[in-house]
Amino acid sequence: MKPVAIIMGSQTDFDVMKGAAEALATFGVKTHVEIVSAHRTPQKMYDFAASAADKYSLIIAGAGGAAHLPGMVASLTTLPVIGVPITVGKLKGLDALLSIAQMPKGVPVATVAVDNAINAGLIAARILSIDSPKLRAKLEKHQGAQRAKVRQMNKNIRKELSARK
Repeated sequence: MKPVAIIMGSQTDFDVMKGAAEALATFGVKTHVEIVSAHRTPQKMYDFAASAADKYSLIIAGAGGAAHLPGMVASLTTLPVIGVPITVGKLKGLDALLSIAQMPKGVPVATVAVDNAINAGLIAARILSIDSPKLRAKLEKHQGAQRAKVRQMNKNIRKELSARK
């Protein structure tokens, strides 16, 4: 399986985007992390996107502000692109969310919530699991663990409430 490319516009985005890398590492999915700025290094972005299908299985792209990176990359590749809007400035990521989510017809970018790179990693793992029973089994185990956590939370709440009586 080819690695997942995790790209971002600047180093300051890494605090958010490392969540995608960590989520994918949980399932043994290899990643390639790189800074690719749509505005500061447009030729690098173009070259990266144009050759991405040869190297990667899909792309997770994070950007704040104008957030052109996910959409521009999606326009240059046939790989799935998952966009992660990142909090920047007074609009707190709303501008990035709208920029990434409001792509024109024919240039799809799957979009997660602001700063939610973890979910981007989980979506990537789910996409890759279509052709990987081993990865699907790991995801099923992860979902089971999530359900177990919720059951434990309910037990904790009931225990706390019964202690008050």
